[in-house]
Amino acid sequence: MKTMTCNQLAGACEEKFTAETFEEIAEMSKQHGMAMFQQQDTAHLEAMEKMKVLMQEEGAMEKWYAQKKQAFEELPEDDG
Repeated sequence: MKTMTCNQLAGACEEKFTAETFEEIAEMSKQHGMAMFQQQDTAHLEAMEKMKVLMQEEGAMEKWYAQKKQAFEELPEDDG
């Protein structure tokens, strides 16, 4: 199991996501982002806007995903 925070995934808080795979972490982050959007959380909305601008470039999403997945792979396993 490994843990990443919302901030590590370009978000706006220290919410922790723990899973066996990056794909699971990405899904947890997506669900968290949707919840924050529904709550109209200002910090998260600002982070989402930054991501939206960043993702305008062709291939940017794939590059971002690959970089975050690599960061996940390099993390040590959680203690316990």
